[in-house]
Amino acid sequence: MDGFAEIHQSMVFSAPPVMRQNRRVQAGVLVRARVATALLFLLFGVTLGVWTARIPAIKRDLSLDDGALAVALLAFAAGAITGMQATGRLVDRFGSRRVMLPVAFAEGLVLIPPAYAPGLVTLAAALFVFGAVHGTLNIAMNANAIDVQRAWGAPIMSSFHAVYSIGGFIGASAGGLFAHAGVGPRTTFTAVAGVTVALAAWSAWWALPDAGRPSLGTAPAEARGPVRGVLFLGVLVCCALVGEGAAADWSAVYLRDELDSSAGFAAAAFAAFSVAMTITRLVGDRLTTRFGPVVVVRASGLLAAGGLGAALLVGAPVAGVAGFACLGAGMALIAPQVYSAAGDRNPDAAGRALARVVGLGYLGFLLGPVLIGAASTVVGLPGALAIPVLLALFVAATAPALRPAAATVAALRPPA
Repeated sequence: MDGFAEIHQSMVFSAPPVMRQNRRVQAGVLVRARVATALLFLLFGVTLGVWTARIPAIKRDLSLDDGALAVALLAFAAGAITGMQATGRLVDRFGSRRVMLPVAFAEGLVLIPPAYAPGLVTLAAALFVFGAVHGTLNIAMNANAIDVQRAWGAPIMSSFHAVYSIGGFIGASAGGLFAHAGVGPRTTFTAVAGVTVALAAWSAWWALPDAGRPSLGTAPAEARGPVRGVLFLGVLVCCALVGEGAAADWSAVYLRDELDSSAGFAAAAFAAFSVAMTITRLVGDRLTTRFGPVVVVRASGLLAAGGLGAALLVGAPVAGVAGFACLGAGMALIAPQVYSAAGDRNPDAAGRALARVVGLGYLGFLLGPVLIGAASTVVGLPGALAIPVLLALFVAATAPALRPAAATVAALRPPA
């Protein structure tokens, strides 16, 4: 339990027996709550990963060209943004648990209809619903993660995002295995839906009660009051996710077309990005506890910019893979720290704050690759990939915007 375990242990041996028992009970509740939230991040990653892996099969089954597929994928993006923006006020009024658990059960179920769509229109409609549920769960589970982190008394946000990355890998791998075995998307999505329902049920059993928002023993906050200090935070996460979108869409193209690497080695660039991101997120909470969010985000931006920038200057395949690995490690901790800051600055409006910040970040993920593609027609792809380098430098320079308020620092101290 990171630093909380040692602090809790010292309290147990120095407290009277009744207090020790109460603290043990509370610690057990928090551990289960942390696991429950992590299960939703895992579920979230698995469904997106398996969907991504089976997109080629959906395209083939419906005989869609690239343009038609782009329309269908745009419907998913539109649904996700709609879900994000509609969820914030619900989370603030009813609590994150009451919102996230129903949509967690729905997440796997709405994955199934796209596999049964007979044409483009029905596919787009099904993907809009899938995207809306996915976006809703995104906001609700991140809000719940902030609740759990506040009750835990130490930074743990990066670990949740690490679980999401692991879930994405599991989902993509499962989709690839089903495809290799000749199993169609319908069976694939139905099987995955069964797994996600089981994960949602487990999470519902252990999730932190809404009475624990913003701290144990208090009533859920109503959706009232303004949302403060999140616009610039949204800009920061937007800048970070431009780099993530660039790695997803352009890393292999850069190595294959610009550096003349083999197709297999070109694919290693995004694999290196993903692995480096996951590993960094697994250690991110320790780094944040030791150095604080400002130092962590500043170092992250410099690592991302320096690594990818150097790789672009060297212009060799091995350097390209290393550069995208540095980009992944650098991008890994920025979004979790920004989300934490947005929620902690608005404890009575964390849902709406996250909706705005995550929505801006998602726009960066969607529009960043398009911007890089457009720029590459003017300055070439290596020059266009300098855009995420410059944006990472901007994030590093403006990292003090994440400096927590005194009230937030006090909230993250373990209870006496």
